[in-house]
Amino acid sequence: MWTVIGHENAVALLRRSLEKSKVAHAYLVVGPAHTGKMTLAVNLAQALNCTGPEPPCGACDSCRRIAEGKHSDVQVTEVQRGDEAGETAGKTRISVEQVDPILHSVNLPPFEGKRKVFIINGTEHLSIGAANRMLKTLEEPVSNVVFILLTVEEARVPLTVISRCQRIELFPLPISTVENALVTRWGIESGKAKLLARLSAGCLGWAVTMAKDGTLLQQRNDWLDDWLEVMEGDFDSRFSFAAKMTERYSQNRETVQQKLALLLDWWRDILLVKAGNAEAIVNMDREDALKEMASGCTLAQIRGFIRRIESVMKQLRLNVSPQLALEVLMLNVPERAKVKKETHDT
Repeated sequence: MWTVIGHENAVALLRRSLEKSKVAHAYLVVGPAHTGKMTLAVNLAQALNCTGPEPPCGACDSCRRIAEGKHSDVQVTEVQRGDEAGETAGKTRISVEQVDPILHSVNLPPFEGKRKVFIINGTEHLSIGAANRMLKTLEEPVSNVVFILLTVEEARVPLTVISRCQRIELFPLPISTVENALVTRWGIESGKAKLLARLSAGCLGWAVTMAKDGTLLQQRNDWLDDWLEVMEGDFDSRFSFAAKMTERYSQNRETVQQKLALLLDWWRDILLVKAGNAEAIVNMDREDALKEMASGCTLAQIRGFIRRIESVMKQLRLNVSPQLALEVLMLNVPERAKVKKETHDT
């Protein structure tokens, strides 16, 4: 049983390949974070080693062991965090040291299953050396070995690697599909499921994680309250906020990008409200605040600030001075965007 929700085309393609015994030696699964890439990879690994009548059955010993991460012939390799105190602070990588054991294992026969399956989660993080070593193996496929490479940023994967894989792309799911899955499969209350589906932008895995960990939704509320407070503050408070964000950026760049992404979604919602399309907003639990801010801003102000947020996010990815970028952002907050801070429960 394929447990992937949605992505019917990808599942159909893999099913046909299995039925015709024409499974590729390597797949590149492309898509945004939390869209089901790992679930699809695990399902394919199960199908390749399943002993049931309709693979993947999910019930045989092989399928269960793969789902539990205990199957000796199915290996997942992921990125390693750099040394926070060293030159690689904030960076991630898949090193040669991680890849070499895989390449050695490729030449050994399966130990307990039918095929050996190697899942690389975060292929865009392969170091140059690791990518070159992987390439040699991909150029000379070994029978009974399948590589499944997962990536969020295909543009960072070497073209030589891409060209030797069968590409499968996963897209964000319709919001209604995410909402329905949250209610029917995970038993989430309808109102909360609707909010999480909107916030997830079609990435079901993200919505499920938020549903299971209430602190994440509370964190989102706290971040929004921080943004609303600084936007109604004076320039001193805004610059102080920028300084704190800069310090945070030196410790955890990903968190700062997440905070900026939240701000970007907020101003896109303001634009929707201003354009008379409030039913499409993401932050549906903050509709009153969005309407208040939209009434105090012109379309030109809203569009301009959205472009400014997008520019800062891009600049930070290009290693521009974070303090300068964030201070400029604070200088460009629309002056009429005043809104009272609200308290929200998870």
